Amino acid sequence: MRRFDYSVLKDKKWDIEIVNYLSLIHEEKGKQSLYLKQMPYELNSLVEIAKIQSTEGSNSIEGIRTTETRLRQLMSEKTTPRNRDEKEIAGYRDALNTVHENFEYIPLTPNYILQLHKIMFSHTDSSFGGTFKNVQNFISATDTEGKAHTLFTPLAPHETPPAVQEICDEFNRCLGEGKVDPLLIIPVFIHDFLCIHPFIDGNGRMSRLLTTLLLYRSGYEIGKYISLEAKIAKDKSSYYYALELSQNGWHEEKDDPTAFIKYLLGIIIAAYRDFGDRINIVGPSSFDTVSKAVQSKIGKFTKRDILELCPTISASTVERHLKKLCADGTITKNGGGRSTFYVRNI
Repeated sequence: MRRFDYSVLKDKKWDIEIVNYLSLIHEEKGKQSLYLKQMPYELNSLVEIAKIQSTEGSNSIEGIRTTETRLRQLMSEKTTPRNRDEKEIAGYRDALNTVHENFEYIPLTPNYILQLHKIMFSHTDSSFGGTFKNVQNFISATDTEGKAHTLFTPLAPHETPPAVQEICDEFNRCLGEGKVDPLLIIPVFIHDFLCIHPFIDGNGRMSRLLTTLLLYRSGYEIGKYISLEAKIAKDKSSYYYALELSQNGWHEEKDDPTAFIKYLLGIIIAAYRDFGDRINIVGPSSFDTVSKAVQSKIGKFTKRDILELCPTISASTVERHLKKLCADGTITKNGGGRSTFYVRNI
C-alpha cells in the first residue's frame, strides 16, 4: 500500500511562484487581523454571505442545486428540504456550521472526519453517511463523445481506514514539528485525501470542508468571510486539472503535488484580495457604499454582484441606489427581469 511521509516537504525547494504566494498570504493575514479589530460589525455581516456562497458553491461543483430563494430559506432554516438535492444542501450547511462554530475543538482524526461526513448526509436516507467505502470507487470523466473513462483509481476499501489514519498522523506530526508552513502541508493532505477517496459519496465536499477546517485551525480564517468553495466553483476545470496533474504516479509515491499546491494557494490569495476589496468599499452611508461597489466593477454587473459586495445593505436599498445612479448617468441599465445588468458610464 502507498505510504505517506510529509517530512520530505521541509527539504523541498519551492519555485518562486509558491514562495511569492506564501509571502502574500502571510501579509494579507496580518491585514485581516487589523480589520477584525477595527470593523467587527462589517466583518460579521460577511459571514452569513460566505456561508451561503460556500454551501451553494461546494454543492454546485457536484451538480447539486436548488433555486436562490430556496437556498436562502434552507440556509436560514426557514424551510425543510423538498428533494434529494436540498437534503444534501442542508447537510452541508450543518457540517459547515459545525466547522465555523467549533473548529478549535475539532482535531484532525479519522473519527472526526467520519462525524463530519455523517452530519453532511444526516438529512438523507443514505446508509453510508459516517462510514468509509465498502466498494471500490473510481474517478471518472466523460469525453466529447459522451463516453466515460477512468482518470484515477483510488485505494481499495480495505486500504482506506489505515491510509486515512496515516495521513492524519502525518499531518499532525509535521504541523507539530513546526518546520513546514501549514499552507504547504494542507494542500498535500487534501490532495492525498482526494486520491484515497475514502467515501462512496461526498469526497469532494468533504475535502473542501476539511480545507476550511485546517486553514481555520492554522489561523487562516479567510474562508469565514470570503467563500473559497465559490471561487473553486467558478473555475472548476482548473481545479480538476490541477488534481489530475498532481495524481500522476501517486500509487508509486512518485507524484508531485506542486500543481495542486499552487492552485489552492492561488484560491486563498484571491479570497484575501476580495476581502480587502470589500472592506475598502464600506462607506459612511449606504449610498456611498453602493457607489464604491459600482466603481469597483469592470464591464457588466448585476444587482446580485453589488449585494455580494454590500452584505450589510438590503436588496431594496441597493436597488434604490442603483436607480439613483442610473438617473444621474453614472450607470446604464440594460435588459429586463432576470436578465437585467448594468454598465458604468464614468
